[in-house]
Amino acid sequence: MEAFLISTGIVGLAEIGDKTQLLAFLLAAKFRKPLPIVLAIFVATIANHAFAAAVGAWITSMLGPDVLRWVLGVSFLAMAAWTLIPDKLDEDETKLAKYGVFLTTLIAFFMAEMGDKTQVATVALAARYHDIYSVVLGTTFGMMLANVPAVYLGDKIANRVPLRLVHGIAALVFAVLGVATLLGAGAALGF
Repeated sequence: MEAFLISTGIVGLAEIGDKTQLLAFLLAAKFRKPLPIVLAIFVATIANHAFAAAVGAWITSMLGPDVLRWVLGVSFLAMAAWTLIPDKLDEDETKLAKYGVFLTTLIAFFMAEMGDKTQVATVALAARYHDIYSVVLGTTFGMMLANVPAVYLGDKIANRVPLRLVHGIAALVFAVLGVATLLGAGAALGF
């Protein structure tokens, strides 16, 4: 349950103001069909984060406990810093409208998540918790918590959320996980 809750919280917070949330706002404004957009976000996130979690599990199998502890600790600290950098939406991610609402959203979200901080976080979380299913469910739930309101409420909530505060909280969570990992908090789990 801890893997699910931490994964949900980290991705939910990190996603606020992220480029994929900006993409959700844009697609909602462009198509005005929230249900296929939300379904496509869900499918794209499951596919992307399942791949990322598999990479995290593979990394765990390749590294010894001491090396893994340092890699994860430093990765979480790097994620803390990265979370504080505002995202921008690439125009290439919004030029897929010829494929229809669902497919456009699916392709755009999947591509936008490649190498994104929430995908990298999913890799690290899967390596940290050794529980691919809980991590993928948690990161997907966190993604949906942040993006479904963006699709349905859009501009009504965009200006009311203090992005710096949310990013600061997410960065703090990543930093705490990084320091705890470096100090050996995962020793009981084998790393």
